[in-house]
Amino acid sequence: MAISNLVKVLDQELEDLKTKGTAKGKELIVEKAIKPQGEKGPRFLLKGFGNKEFIRMNSNSYLGMQFNEEVTAAEENAASSFGVGPGAVRFISGTYKPHRDLEKKLAEFHGREDAMIFSSAYSTVLGVLTPLITKQTIVISDELNHNCIINAVRLSRPQDKKIYKHLNMEELDKVIQECVGQAKRVVVVTDGIFSMRGDYAPLDKIMEITKKYNSEFPEDIIVVVDDSHGVGAFGETGRGTEQYTHAGKVDILIGTLGKAYGVNGGYITSSETVVNYLREKAPMYIYSNPITVSEAAAVIKVLEILNSDRGRQILEKLRKLTKKFEQGLVDLGFEIIASDHPIVPLLVRDTQKTSELVKYLVDNGVLGTGLNFPVVPKGDETIRFQINGDHTDFDIDAVLEILKKYKQSH
Repeated sequence: MAISNLVKVLDQELEDLKTKGTAKGKELIVEKAIKPQGEKGPRFLLKGFGNKEFIRMNSNSYLGMQFNEEVTAAEENAASSFGVGPGAVRFISGTYKPHRDLEKKLAEFHGREDAMIFSSAYSTVLGVLTPLITKQTIVISDELNHNCIINAVRLSRPQDKKIYKHLNMEELDKVIQECVGQAKRVVVVTDGIFSMRGDYAPLDKIMEITKKYNSEFPEDIIVVVDDSHGVGAFGETGRGTEQYTHAGKVDILIGTLGKAYGVNGGYITSSETVVNYLREKAPMYIYSNPITVSEAAAVIKVLEILNSDRGRQILEKLRKLTKKFEQGLVDLGFEIIASDHPIVPLLVRDTQKTSELVKYLVDNGVLGTGLNFPVVPKGDETIRFQINGDHTDFDIDAVLEILKKYKQSH
């Protein structure tokens, strides 16, 4: 075999990951999803586990729309009308009316002039940052920003890159001062919700600081926020971290359709000029197929629900279940990072113990995400739980009871 030497090297690297305890290992395969019944939320059957039912506490589908009959009907009707795929990239023949309808509704939802959808949130971040970061641009980034932001900045090859300590606004202010007279353009980029921790960027303060120095740069300070875990699930009406922090509108807001909205894809919303520019310059948009028409139709229905009284009720339920789970963990003696966001991190602070707890949860029918280095810094090893809108009080009590038994046996 021509790559036999390469295979040996890769095998050794894989073995090293296993030895360190940082290998993700084989993926669990969902063979069947059971719709919510009675006091129970949805349950899932996994390959290799027979008829054991699992409570999924590691899903990004915060609003719990997976089995919503109106949403699935909208998706099925659109697939029946338009087919299962777009057939081409957008600028050739892959733009359908539901794509533009969705973009207009997303722009309206966030109070912007326009929006554009991408095939994923990861590609959205890459597609937005690479055209906007020039050789005369300095990028300033929170140290715990998501991998997609880190890689987008690497691909962009800016004039310079500066990192400020996580959520440290004094350091952000200082770093911007250091950039005065050094570049035409500055891009300040941050997650809205930090997905490993559930904490959030103080966007109100970030906007205040950047506004103070904006006139010092010929092409402005541009604030770009990836609020993929925030949009739909955070803030009184689901407008995300902007709404929660009363920040007003950041310059460029990136969101996902694959988390709270429960479908697939990513999007950016901003001024009409910025959106039109990115349609011409964003390679991940130009050369990739869009999401399907049926997916777009499903998100349109989710936005309709979110904008109604039912949406407010779902968000209120989500907040109550989150606080109930947080308090239950604290009462059991676990360390958490408290937040109003439905990400609930249980801090284990040890790679081996994290892996052991994940296995215990799986053995007892609960799916949580074990986060070890390098996904999180050493010492921050975590079990990340995520509350969804289709969870129930019964589900939360059941998971807490399992964790109670774990605590008593360890």
